[in-house]
Amino acid sequence: MGLQVFGTRKCPDTRKAERWLKERGVKYQFVDLAGKGMSPGELRSVAAALGIDALVDQEGERYARRGLAYLEADLEEELLADPLLLKTPVVRDGKRASVGYRPELWKAWLGG
Repeated sequence: MGLQVFGTRKCPDTRKAERWLKERGVKYQFVDLAGKGMSPGELRSVAAALGIDALVDQEGERYARRGLAYLEADLEEELLADPLLLKTPVVRDGKRASVGYRPELWKAWLGG
């Protein structure tokens, strides 16, 4: 499986991640969370690598508007229903994953 970048076109860190990958000639699949979310399998794989709490943008407007800080919610269910609750970008390479702009980690994944 190839590299996947989950984010939105409006997110500055997602755009930086795409630019970083393009500059190094790395092929990847971009998934725009504004139109399509992660599949349940993709979300479980990323959550297994990072923990489900690391994926939720708790500083975001959507999180606050939905009152998730005050509710007992199934975060996996919430992220599948509303993918814009994710911190972005989420970069996935098989079972490895990262959240945010992490070029030092991606460089290590690519072998240096």
